[in-house]
Amino acid sequence: MARHVRTELAARSAVVFVHPTAPPIQQLPGTPTALLDFPFDTTRTAVDLVAHGVFDRHPELRVILSHAGGFLPYAADRFSAAATFNPGTTPEDIQAGLRKFYFDTALSATPTSLPSLLAFAEPGHILYGSDFPYAHPDWSARFDQSLATYDGPGTERLGAVHRSAAERIFPRLAT
Repeated sequence: MARHVRTELAARSAVVFVHPTAPPIQQLPGTPTALLDFPFDTTRTAVDLVAHGVFDRHPELRVILSHAGGFLPYAADRFSAAATFNPGTTPEDIQAGLRKFYFDTALSATPTSLPSLLAFAEPGHILYGSDFPYAHPDWSARFDQSLATYDGPGTERLGAVHRSAAERIFPRLAT
């Protein structure tokens, strides 16, 4: 995202939705890009934005990462090492920046991924996502069912996922 675009988005208090696309790498045979490469692309984008100080320059910028942020919640501590390669940045800065993101649950609400997401994301930063119209309805329903029946760590935070978290970043939805 070009610097002038980030500046304009911040000036407008825009909410930015980041959805991955196919990265310029060879697809693994028998593994669709959306299955494996999309989470990689989302994670890479998020780390790049934080490591290069986008939130430091535009603290009011609100960014939603699709698919629970890819691998971000699971590997966020590992990404703190980006501070080593970016002078003037600390591991704590990287962690604080990564926690500024919002995350949707599209194709990601599972008993193994939700604990990482709930442990990592700030309260009110998890939003419902379906990946409509791209995901097959049966596939989306599988993840919706998992979200509805999740009973693990952080369950008490799921009440905000379906509406109130979105109302906080999109106030017009509250009326």
